[in-house]
Amino acid sequence: MATSPPANLLWIWVTLLLSLCLQVMPLADGWQVWRPDWLGLMLIYWCMREPLRVGVFHGFVLGLLLDLIEGAPLGQNALLLSLLAFLCALVYARFRAYSLVQQAVLIFVLLGMVQLAEQWLRALFGPVSMHLSFLLSALIGAVLWPWLTTLFEALRRRLARD
Repeated sequence: MATSPPANLLWIWVTLLLSLCLQVMPLADGWQVWRPDWLGLMLIYWCMREPLRVGVFHGFVLGLLLDLIEGAPLGQNALLLSLLAFLCALVYARFRAYSLVQQAVLIFVLLGMVQLAEQWLRALFGPVSMHLSFLLSALIGAVLWPWLTTLFEALRRRLARD
């Protein structure tokens, strides 16, 4: 069984920056809670697909960019995305052996943990009403995971064939 060539670093950064754009795309107030964590999903995908090329550094840089765009306290999203990349590195070996459904459950847990840490950080900076609706983005991300993975693997195979 031949191993696939590593992904082009430019392609990795393009997809990560595209997901950053999707992450900050304006939505109506009532729809914000339904937005999946596009940046988190893409970071998880690349951390699992190319663990030697994408990791905590990428999460930190993307988090700083997200902090600057959103106007969040500098380092908040950098810390959260670095944590996500670190957690991906911890579960990488097991993750690759799981089926897509099992991976989706693990994606829900990973994104949910990061969302919980984000709620905790927001509570530190000021009064925030906490309820479980913050987990909706993690749930939607878990539902999108099999589709996203299948799409990117098909694109990878097609680009490798051409």
